[in-house]
Amino acid sequence: MLNFLHSQENKLFLNFKILIMLSSTLLLLNLGGQEVILIVVLALLLFGGKKIPELMRGLGKGIREFKDASNGVKRDIEESMDSKESDKLNSGK
Repeated sequence: MLNFLHSQENKLFLNFKILIMLSSTLLLLNLGGQEVILIVVLALLLFGGKKIPELMRGLGKGIREFKDASNGVKRDIEESMDSKESDKLNSGK
């Protein structure tokens, strides 16, 4: 029962943390509804309706590649830490 309550607290804390990050980002940009509509209309005028999906696909691929690269670096660091720990354990025997 305590584990369930603890996991619920973690989820609430995580949701609260995400909400704070989003609200601070929106405050930093200080964009309202009219500004967002204006940006969308300008993007449509500049790039056209056919080009925007291609741009979004490219953006999505770039974000995916960045995520994969950062996960690869994180995995390499964790593997090197694990190997160092196992080396210490093996040398201590």
